[in-house]
Amino acid sequence: GDGIIHSWLNRMLLPDTVGTGGDSHTRFPIGISFPAGSGAVAFAAATGVMPLDMPESVLVRFSGEMQPGITLRDLVHSIPYVAIKEGDLTVPKKNKKNIFAGRILEIEGLSTLKCEQAFELSDASAERSAAGCSIKLTKEPIAEYLRSNIVMLKWMIADGYGDARTMKRRIASMEAWLENPTLMEADPGAEYHKVYDIDLSTITEPVLCCPNDPDDAKTLSEIGEQKI
Repeated sequence: GDGIIHSWLNRMLLPDTVGTGGDSHTRFPIGISFPAGSGAVAFAAATGVMPLDMPESVLVRFSGEMQPGITLRDLVHSIPYVAIKEGDLTVPKKNKKNIFAGRILEIEGLSTLKCEQAFELSDASAERSAAGCSIKLTKEPIAEYLRSNIVMLKWMIADGYGDARTMKRRIASMEAWLENPTLMEADPGAEYHKVYDIDLSTITEPVLCCPNDPDDAKTLSEIGEQKI
C-alpha cells in the first residue's frame, strides 16, 4: 500500500542508468527504462544487470513554443496524431500498424521541462506500446529533482522506513551524480527507424484520444460536432 510502483521508482533513479520495474507503465522521466516481467526484475535486483534486446528508436523532435491554452497532454496526444497522419499508426485492430510498438520512443526539444512534467510524456509511451522511453532534459531540472528525492529518502530513513542501508547507498549515488552530472544522449549522427518533427506552433487546439483507444487521436475541431 505504498503507492503506484512506476511513480515510486521515479524517486529512486539516477539519470545515467537503465531502470526497470514490474509495472507496464515503467517509463521513467530520467535515464532510460524498460518494463519487465517478475523474473527479469528479480534477476536485475539480484545481479545488478538486466539482459536487453536493444530495439530501434523512433525520435520525436519538438520545436518552437507551446501555444496559449495547450497542455502537456496535448503534446502527448500529438505523437499518435502525427503518426496517424503519416500512415504509420492505424486505429482498427485488424491489420493494425503501430510504428512505436516494441521500439524505444526518444523525445527531444522539451529540455527545460521539470522531471514531473517529463513523466507525463514518458509514462504515456506505454500507451504507444513502446519498449522504452527516453526524454532529453537539461541538467538543471534533473538536479532539482534529485535534491528533492534525497530529502525524501532521508525523511524515510529517519521515519524507520524500509532498508536504510539501501536508501543510504542510493543517496550517496545521487550526491555523487550532483557532484559530476552527466547525461545520456544520442551519439552524433545516430540513426532512427523514423523521425517525427513536431512544430509546437502548429498545435493550436486540444488533441484528444477518443474512447476505448489511446491511439485514436483527433483534434477538438474534428470531433466537436459529434453527438455522444
